[in-house]
Amino acid sequence: MVTTTTVPIPAGWPTTEEGAREVQDELRPRVVLDEPGPPPGTGHVTGVDVAYDDGRDLVVAAAVVLDAATLDVVAEATAVGRVPFPYVPGLLAFREIPAVLAVLAALPLPPGLVVCDGYGLAHPRRFGLASHLGVLTGLPTIGVAKNPFTFAYEEPGARRGSASPLLAGPEEVGRALRTRDAVKPVFVSVGHRTALDTACAHTLALTPEYRLPETTRRADALCRRALKEATA
Repeated sequence: MVTTTTVPIPAGWPTTEEGAREVQDELRPRVVLDEPGPPPGTGHVTGVDVAYDDGRDLVVAAAVVLDAATLDVVAEATAVGRVPFPYVPGLLAFREIPAVLAVLAALPLPPGLVVCDGYGLAHPRRFGLASHLGVLTGLPTIGVAKNPFTFAYEEPGARRGSASPLLAGPEEVGRALRTRDAVKPVFVSVGHRTALDTACAHTLALTPEYRLPETTRRADALCRRALKEATA
């Protein structure tokens, strides 16, 4: 059974670009980069996703918890609320975090590693959704994105498991990772309390059949259903 909760907007949530960037600057130093993270195939791994109906000022978040060994669904939750922040590139987390926090809190069991459909360190201010969420919750998090944002990379080899650095100048902020032979790579970055090698290993463990992780695919499907129900 899917648990649905209403999203509260946290007290003091920023409403301006300047205020949001100040929050990013305050929280960024708290990102933990020296932990390996949970081993792939153990415990739980959770996908989170968010969908909008801006015309109705509506945001919906979904979380799907998988058994990391079998990829079976063990818990699901959704959350519905009002959009708390305008769309600004680089500040997407401020639209999504309240709903994601609410949906994680609604889960009946610990989420384990959280996989975000987006970015962690692979972000212009090195503080994307996965990093922001990790700092606020203390959970290990990674970002697995569909595109490289503004960063450069060389095409990885054509075989599944091939990878190449995602670069901001000389700095490696993530990796382009091939999850299917000869299919466009995904873009993996560290969020919080997880190493990049571990993040890539989790991503491969979560993509036995498709380009995108099962966590992302299932959270996206649940999110779309929840948004359709909320706007019916």
